[in-house]
Amino acid sequence: MAQNRRRTSLLQSFNHAFQGLVFAVRHQRNMRIHMVVALLVLVASILLNVSRLELVAVFIAITFVLTAEMVNSAVETVVDIVTDEFDSRAKIAKDMAAGAVLLAAVNALVVGYLVLADRVAQVSLDLFTAIRRTPAHLTVVALAVVVLLVIGLKALGKRGTPLSGGLPSGHAAVAFAGWTAVTFLVVGSPQGVLVSALTFIVAVLAAQSRVQAGIHSLFEVVLGALLGTLVTTLIFQLWS
Repeated sequence: MAQNRRRTSLLQSFNHAFQGLVFAVRHQRNMRIHMVVALLVLVASILLNVSRLELVAVFIAITFVLTAEMVNSAVETVVDIVTDEFDSRAKIAKDMAAGAVLLAAVNALVVGYLVLADRVAQVSLDLFTAIRRTPAHLTVVALAVVVLLVIGLKALGKRGTPLSGGLPSGHAAVAFAGWTAVTFLVVGSPQGVLVSALTFIVAVLAAQSRVQAGIHSLFEVVLGALLGTLVTTLIFQLWS
C-alpha cells in the first residue's frame, strides 16, 4: 500500500513538473521563442552531422536556456504575488533572474557558434551521405522533436495535462516514434521484421493502456501515434 502511494506520488510529481512546462509554453512568449529555436537547432544539428559530444553540448545549452527562462518566470510570478507596489528589492530579484536567462542565451549562442559555424560554412552534398551513417543521431533528434511538438500542441490545446489527458497523447507519440525509428534502424537485417513487429506491439500496448486507464480518448491516442510516426518518418526520409 505504501509502495503504491509512493508510486502515485512520483507520477504526480512528474505530472506537476510537466504542467509547469506546458504552462510556460502556453503563457510565456519568450518560452515559445526558445522552443522554436531549439527545434531549428536540433534539425540543423542533424543536417550538419554533429558528433555525439557536440550533440550533448547542444542539448545542455538548450536545456540551460529553457530552465533559466522557467526560473525567471517563476521568480516574476512569486514577486508579483508578494507585492503589487514598486520595491527596489523586487526589481533586483527580477533583474537577476532575467540576467540568468541572458547568460544562458549567450552561452547557447557560443555553443551554437563553436559547434555549427564551421559546418555551415562547408555545407556540401556529401553531408547527406554522412548523415545516413549516423542513425543514432536521427533517433535522438526525432524523439526530441516529437516531445517538443507534443508539449507545444498541449499548450495550444489548453486542455488536460502532459500525463493526464489532452491532445495528443504524449505516451503514444513517443512510443510510435520509437517504433518507427527502430524499424528504420533494423530494415534489411535478418531479424528486422521480427524486431519491428515486437516494437510495434509494445507501442500499441503503451497507447492502449492510456485509453484503458481513462487518461486519453481513442482519438487523442491515435493522433499521438500518427504524430510520432509521421515526424520520425519525415526526419529519417529527409536525412537518410
